[in-house]
Amino acid sequence: MTGYLTTHVLDTARGCPAQGLRIDLYRIEGEVRALVHSLVTNDDGRTDEQILPADAFEVGVYELVFHAGDYLRATDQDGESPLFLDVVPIRFGMAEQAHYHVPLLLSPYGYSTYRGS
Repeated sequence: MTGYLTTHVLDTARGCPAQGLRIDLYRIEGEVRALVHSLVTNDDGRTDEQILPADAFEVGVYELVFHAGDYLRATDQDGESPLFLDVVPIRFGMAEQAHYHVPLLLSPYGYSTYRGS
């Protein structure tokens, strides 16, 4: 099996997919953080392509950075300034050639993630 990485962002406060949310993927090697890919979620809260496709997949440590603040401002969920959540980083490891799915459940005052399928 060849590995790859996907994500899905759901706006739990509004009960819908988070459309138009920018996501950056970084590869972490020691103290070095290198940008691998930047994408924006579609109307289903997913990216149109895999965040890390099979032909670029390597085991290792990665970080997904969800630009939640921009999304919350665009959907009038920003409240008082400064925002409680602006940039949401999720650092995780991928140890085997497999499908990794790292979704984000987002609201203006909290988030959750897990290894999905």
